[in-house]
Amino acid sequence: MAERDGAIYDRLARVAERDWDKGAGLDALLQGAREPFVLRGLVAGWPLVAAGKISGRAARQHLLDHARDRPFTVSIGPPGHDGRLFYDADMAMNFRTGTGRLPDIFAGIDTAEERGEDRTVYLGSIDIPSHFDGLEAANPIDLGARDPLRSIWIGTRTRIAAHNDFPDNLACCAAGRRRFTLFPPGQFNNLYLGPIDNTPAGRAVSMVDFDAPDLAAHPRFVEAMGQAQTAELEPGDAIFIPSMWWHHVEGLEPFNILVNYWWRSTPAWLGQPQDALNHAILAIRDLPDADKAIWRALFDHYVFDAGPDVTDHIPPAARSVLAPLTPETAGRLRAFLLRTLSR
Repeated sequence: MAERDGAIYDRLARVAERDWDKGAGLDALLQGAREPFVLRGLVAGWPLVAAGKISGRAARQHLLDHARDRPFTVSIGPPGHDGRLFYDADMAMNFRTGTGRLPDIFAGIDTAEERGEDRTVYLGSIDIPSHFDGLEAANPIDLGARDPLRSIWIGTRTRIAAHNDFPDNLACCAAGRRRFTLFPPGQFNNLYLGPIDNTPAGRAVSMVDFDAPDLAAHPRFVEAMGQAQTAELEPGDAIFIPSMWWHHVEGLEPFNILVNYWWRSTPAWLGQPQDALNHAILAIRDLPDADKAIWRALFDHYVFDAGPDVTDHIPPAARSVLAPLTPETAGRLRAFLLRTLSR
């Protein structure tokens, strides 16, 4: 399954491509979308894309023209690193993470390019507003009423293990090429997920090496690949990844830049589902089976089914957090959880 020949990807279904226009077309495509799609040339007019087509150095200079003078977090692989940012044999990270000024980090990439060295250098999920001044204005995108998190991913050839994210995601290839391999949310069991509290970047990742899958250890991965979709993005292309879809991401060129936008359709004051899962592991998973069955029924009653029978017998003014949440009731519930968790 090596990237060099790419044969495995030729056999996968392609992510659907959608037409778009410069008016309301993008907003209409994104509204309520639950399947991934590719938008060719969506950001082809960005100066960053034009610079990247000249050279990696030109793209880096465009970023330096807007970079704030502050530390940037960078991940660096040891000599001989193959670009897969993952675990080592002891389940520690196979890369080291530090901080540095962007001019110094880019100078190291310049030197490696001049010497023909194949180094792994990766700046992942860098918040654009706090780290760059004017970069968004120079490279705009109209996402309508959405107020997304805006991040940039900069690096050499890399392979990022399959993972998912809670927000919807529009990822734009600004320089180099990116290959995405996507799986529907329900394929998590066939991807053989690793730990949730010891991860390369905060989300549980697939333990399968897509370049050399061990099907004896991960036999259900064959089923996952049967449901996979793939897309290769050129500079200026974008891909929409719906909430909770698993995605394996590869930077295919010696230097690559991705800009992405995350947003959620639910209010920001609601909690994070992952926090609830973590707490359920802490409080429920290791209970006796009979007790877990009771709590499963309660979760169905209060969370997953949550029909009128939960509240119809309670006066409306007294339903509190059992009624649809508001910013105020969500705040009270969060404060209550913080008090109980700190005991």
